[in-house]
Amino acid sequence: MKTSPSVWTVMMALLGAHLAGMGIFLAVPVLAPAIAAETGIPAALAGVHTALVYAGALVSGPLTGAFIHRYGGIRVLQAGLTVCGAAVALATIGHPVALALSALLGGVGHGPVTPAGSHLLASRAPPNRRALIFSLKQCGVPAGAMLVAALTPLIAAVGGWRAGVLAVAAVLVAMALVLQPLRAQLDAERDRTARLGSPGAAWRAALGSLAILRDVPVLRRMTFMSALYGISQFCFSSFFVVFQVEALGVPLTEAGFRLALAQAAGVAGRVLWGLVADRTGARPVLVGLGLAAAASGAVLLLAGPSWPGIVVTLAGMGMGATAIGWNGVFLAETARLAPTGRVGAATAATGFVFGACMLAGPPLFSAMVQASGGYALGFGFCAATALLGAALVRGARAGARA
Repeated sequence: MKTSPSVWTVMMALLGAHLAGMGIFLAVPVLAPAIAAETGIPAALAGVHTALVYAGALVSGPLTGAFIHRYGGIRVLQAGLTVCGAAVALATIGHPVALALSALLGGVGHGPVTPAGSHLLASRAPPNRRALIFSLKQCGVPAGAMLVAALTPLIAAVGGWRAGVLAVAAVLVAMALVLQPLRAQLDAERDRTARLGSPGAAWRAALGSLAILRDVPVLRRMTFMSALYGISQFCFSSFFVVFQVEALGVPLTEAGFRLALAQAAGVAGRVLWGLVADRTGARPVLVGLGLAAAASGAVLLLAGPSWPGIVVTLAGMGMGATAIGWNGVFLAETARLAPTGRVGAATAATGFVFGACMLAGPPLFSAMVQASGGYALGFGFCAATALLGAALVRGARAGARA
């Protein structure tokens, strides 16, 4: 009889899934200046792409629980990554409709990734290492973003932006195949006879899961904090390259490399904050990260073409370590605060609120850029949402569960 995969094996597999999955969020925004040069679509509309991805995720997210029950978490991850790969490839058509459909379909594929990962990991992570393990798993997000930011502009410089997009699609499909050896054991508890039910019923169940946020006030505060921090995170990730190219006159490859450094800081931050949170508790760590993200956003708000590149790079790395570094600590704390046996439902509820807020946040950043003709107002928005999120979690009752 085979030994069940260790928690570290599962964590590494999920890290890889998150790493590949970031391609659906950043491939198009990072290459937006090159796409704009060919198609005439304003690069500042990168925020609309992010919102469409989250719109797609809101469609599939409520169905995740039923699919996991029927097919298992690994199979759900494989299907989601494959759909993401097909969606990214669709963007190569270059038409605005194709780009919109690519984002929506990619969101449908990505919606189940985080809930499926939490399902696979929650019961295997020891309580005294939960924040670290979840943070390590979530390192796949900035690590994937780092690779997209660093490599796709280089690939585009050689073979055009479509080559960069197709490289991301290939990685997504390859990761789905890599997960296959884990399927038999990690999906052994699936119920092959379980009924999936109608999408309407799944949506009603998903909306019903929001009752967790009503019943656990501290989780409700944490959820809205995550949405506010997420606005800072995804507005920064979506616009940092475009901002440098359009407002600062930085070449695309250099701007992408600076975003890669910021994402690398996010990788280091997620590990460090997970270690700290396991010793001090999640609340003070999350408050500090919000305050630091606001400070970094304020620096970018003031940045101009005459500023030294190292200052902009360091400000970006500050945003990476903080606005990108909070997620693993939050997911571990969500698992701790969730009612017994309802980690998946709690994660889905928080993800639903997070995704709904992403429908408004990045497009609002785009609107600010279009209306003001610059990026200062948008980065001020990032700083403000980070401050508000810090205030929310600071007011949460320490150690509370219900």
